[in-house]
Amino acid sequence: MDLSFIVSGFVVGALVGLTGVGGGSLMTPILTLMFGVSPSVAVGTDLAFASVTKSAGTFTHRLRGTVRWDIVRLLCYGALPAALLSTYGLKHFGALDKEIGHLIRVCIAGSVMLTVVAILFRGKMLAWMLAHPERQLQGRALEIATVVAGATLGTLVTISSIGAGAVGATLLVLMYPRLSPAEVAGTDIAYAVPLTAIAAAGHWWLGSIDWMLLLTLLLGSVPGITIGSWFARSMPERFLRGVLATVLVSVAAKLVA
Repeated sequence: MDLSFIVSGFVVGALVGLTGVGGGSLMTPILTLMFGVSPSVAVGTDLAFASVTKSAGTFTHRLRGTVRWDIVRLLCYGALPAALLSTYGLKHFGALDKEIGHLIRVCIAGSVMLTVVAILFRGKMLAWMLAHPERQLQGRALEIATVVAGATLGTLVTISSIGAGAVGATLLVLMYPRLSPAEVAGTDIAYAVPLTAIAAAGHWWLGSIDWMLLLTLLLGSVPGITIGSWFARSMPERFLRGVLATVLVSVAAKLVA
């Protein structure tokens, strides 16, 4: 096993524990840029990685009662069919082709930038929504918007492995501003479990998962996320998110270049 992969898994796990941002926006670019893993294999392996880690998170949030299952259901109505269709599209157009690999890199870069926006401006978006309750969706319109958001995230996550974390949480905050932070986190993690599992199964079908790499990353990430979560309260959140946003902007620029 390559020690550098274990260390990378540990670092990503620690950052996720400290900041709460999904590992896809970090792990996929690291595999692509630092280790030269092909974009499609990086995406597929990261999706399998996310499905395992998020399952454990969902179990904890369920015990704490911080999952809104009605919202999870609506998100899955959009996300799961979108994941299946996106997988079929990758299969049809050739997930491992060089041209598709470049397209995936561009999608990863765009997803990373969406994550940056989510990190930097989620607080301001929430404040604006709470100050303008007349702009908030209600009833049937809110349900439709949630399904559409799920479909968008399902497509984004299947193609790039990024979006279920910070982007998904930001959409939840905008659509359901009355949710507590714990409910946002729990609901975001819970819907991501079947989404990443289906997307990972699709990439397994495409032959774009490196199972030994996955195991090596998990060996590092499990202790990393435990330690990061332990020290999360002692670190300035604004500083951490600022550093993370800066790193992600650099990653996106490198991916496009």
